[in-house]
Amino acid sequence: MTDLRVSLAPVPDADALGERWEALEERSDCSFFQSWTYTGCLIRERFPDPLLLEVRGADMPRDVPIALALFNRRRERFGAECLLLGESGIASFDTVFIEHNGPLVARGFGPTVLPHLLRAAIKRRLAPWTLPTGRRVVLSGVNDEVLAAARASGMVTALRETRLAPVVDLALLRREGLGVLDRLSANARYQLRRSERRFSASGPVMVRRAADAAEGHRWLEALAALHQHTWQSRGQPGAFADENFRRFHHALIDRGLRLGQVDLLEITAGERRLGYLLNFVYRGTVYAYQSGFDYALADRHEKPGLTAHHHAIEMYLREGLDHYDFLGGAERYKTSLAGTASRLHWAVLAARWSPPGMLFRLRHGYTTLAAGLQRNGGRER
Repeated sequence: MTDLRVSLAPVPDADALGERWEALEERSDCSFFQSWTYTGCLIRERFPDPLLLEVRGADMPRDVPIALALFNRRRERFGAECLLLGESGIASFDTVFIEHNGPLVARGFGPTVLPHLLRAAIKRRLAPWTLPTGRRVVLSGVNDEVLAAARASGMVTALRETRLAPVVDLALLRREGLGVLDRLSANARYQLRRSERRFSASGPVMVRRAADAAEGHRWLEALAALHQHTWQSRGQPGAFADENFRRFHHALIDRGLRLGQVDLLEITAGERRLGYLLNFVYRGTVYAYQSGFDYALADRHEKPGLTAHHHAIEMYLREGLDHYDFLGGAERYKTSLAGTASRLHWAVLAARWSPPGMLFRLRHGYTTLAAGLQRNGGRER
């Protein structure tokens, strides 16, 4: 597709952007992390220097874009720029970990538009007298399609990390008339049933959903307390140690809970509290984003996390949802419950002959050479 108009400019009015974003959101197949509920949450704080890249057809009016991408610009040494897709580049704000990230693209246009968009993110000037020399574009938590587009853009793509995101296919279970336990290994099934029996001694295991934002805020604080206790006992600070992380999720409850896009769940067994789940629910997919479980009184056969997720999955299965996405990370409890997985990638783009692009190519060449020498050395031995 060559008849495209592409612009890159600062965002003067976040509210006006929200209206345009939501209109394109309706015409796209996007994740919750690309929705305006998530993207627009505390936008003025999370994006101190926001840039909007817009793509539209040559014959289309300005208010009907094909694609939108929100970047935060960070100034680097020697005047170079770093554009970060959907995140700030400020450590305190980026504890709000983004996954299933990507430009917002109208349905059916992804394969043709994405390479042009990512090339423009590197090449497009912000003013006629400026040069984007040395600009880098950071893509965090993007899917296979976005990574393929980055590689097709003609830019150097440095892949930093790939993570599996285990997923329970609820739609498949429903079509086959199965429950979660029916698809598990014998060992996982045994552990879940044993844990269920032990918790059920205190009363039936129940899942309850926060009825309103006020209850959601209380449960988020209870979740945070359990989460922090668990991680600090392991010598880690825990996600809720950062005040910006906590504030963001309280703001997200205010934005998304009334829309049914933010779900706070409390899981109990009689009077006993197993823990809490903070999930995002969007277009048939549940994103299991954060949790806090009470491990303090659990014996070695009681598994509050595994049991809580199992009951939440069964609830969403009954409610007609299609997928339960555990997000990035192949921890054992996720892979035990999930039947499949998607891939999420973290990558950086740069122009081939820019300083960062040449550095990426040198590193890649060195890594390839070292791997080849190692293989040859192994054969000689």
